[in-house]
Amino acid sequence: MKIIVTNRKLCTINFLDKIEQCASENPCRIILREKDLSYNEYSKLYFKCKNICDKYNIPLFVHSFFDFALDNNIKNVHLPFNLFKENISKLNNITKGVSIHSIDEAVTAQNLGADYIIAGHIFATDCKKNIAPRGLGFLEDIVKSVNIPVFAIGGINDENKHLIYEKNAKGYCIMSSAMK
Repeated sequence: MKIIVTNRKLCTINFLDKIEQCASENPCRIILREKDLSYNEYSKLYFKCKNICDKYNIPLFVHSFFDFALDNNIKNVHLPFNLFKENISKLNNITKGVSIHSIDEAVTAQNLGADYIIAGHIFATDCKKNIAPRGLGFLEDIVKSVNIPVFAIGGINDENKHLIYEKNAKGYCIMSSAMK
């Protein structure tokens, strides 16, 4: 299963055209990760992307802007671990994804009610230049430590994505390759 994580700054074509292209490839979800926007800018962009995703029946997840999700009765959010942990009491009846970077974070996220986690970064990636990847052993340890779906992120491509499944991850996330 593939998750698309957005970064409009990486796009070489119009961002909404890129969303259309990504949605047409049938990922299991798209996460709108545009953290530099204001609440209002994010809101406008979200609803434009939602119209596109709805055409293809692809769930669109809010990233970081959980207040926006709550204000608009949006039931799909993805949060960085600390933001998730600090605001879990506000996230009832919502599908919650969490980005984690350790076994402790994975277990805590599961115990607090995360529906899935994204673990990374697994391979070297331009998004995390000069930071060593955590590797496949890390991914395997995360998968073994929780009972919720684990998706891998970081440097995943057509040549190495099979390795993710060999570690029993549910799937993988792509950002750079999807946006470029």
